[in-house]
Amino acid sequence: MSTPFTHFLLKFNQISPLEADFTEGLNTIALKPKILYFYGKMPEKVVIDGNLQRPKTVAIVGSRHNTKYGEEVAYKLAFDLARHGVVIVSGLAYGIDSIAHRAALDAGGKTVAVLGTPIDQIYPRAHEGLAREIIEKDGAVMSEYAPGALIYPKTSFLERNRLISGLSDVVIVVEAAARSGTLNTATHALDQGKELLVVPGNITSPLSEGCNRLLFQGANPCLGAEDVLDLLFPKHSKKVVKQPVLFGDTEEEVGILQALTDGERDGEKIMGRLGLTPSLFNQTITLMEIKGLVRSLGANRWVMR
Repeated sequence: MSTPFTHFLLKFNQISPLEADFTEGLNTIALKPKILYFYGKMPEKVVIDGNLQRPKTVAIVGSRHNTKYGEEVAYKLAFDLARHGVVIVSGLAYGIDSIAHRAALDAGGKTVAVLGTPIDQIYPRAHEGLAREIIEKDGAVMSEYAPGALIYPKTSFLERNRLISGLSDVVIVVEAAARSGTLNTATHALDQGKELLVVPGNITSPLSEGCNRLLFQGANPCLGAEDVLDLLFPKHSKKVVKQPVLFGDTEEEVGILQALTDGERDGEKIMGRLGLTPSLFNQTITLMEIKGLVRSLGANRWVMR
């Protein structure tokens, strides 16, 4: 377990669920938390269809040992949803959770991480930097456990899953083995009457066995962000969802930005997609990085700022 997060040098807040619009729904779930502790800022109401409302919120959860397929799907879903103003909720864990948080941040959106540890212990420790970025970009890191609280990891992480689903309008399962804590979140979603969507997976992959079993049992498949947006914004068909306006000084810059918006991050694949020479691509992407349009992930992988 992580050591106390004292070097974070931030004060945490303490509220009851009813004290914030974003968390008041937790007052109706089973085993409702009495107190919530959090760093950062709870998402505020936004204008939807001319009315000030709680922002639409989606939980994206899955395996800690994801495949490349799971990474690509989780990243694209979270990125596309965050670009449309949807708040992304997850558990800050290795794998799908951290990928979803990262994609929301890369899209310029808001994300909320729910810990299964006391508020002064970020777990895993390797994600302290991610937690800091979530907070600095007006998101929140929360826990129902007070600083220094004695917890039992085998149960506390499962208990936190009811909060992840309770905060969300829709819960998406990206990858899950036959026996997985992710399926516990899916169970809470169903118990709470939340929309549950499941990403289909390779039937030969153990990490998709739980997902495919949920689909066999009648869960609705998630084939892209459009499926989720149709649930969240039923008045708007997928045909009229506004795409972000891409500003680039050259045709190559616009093409690269469009590829990144579509979820592509690999420089080699972007070059192939646009028919660019390595020299022209490197020159263009370097200028875009200087302009603050893109950010390097290393190994010729890129995201929009």
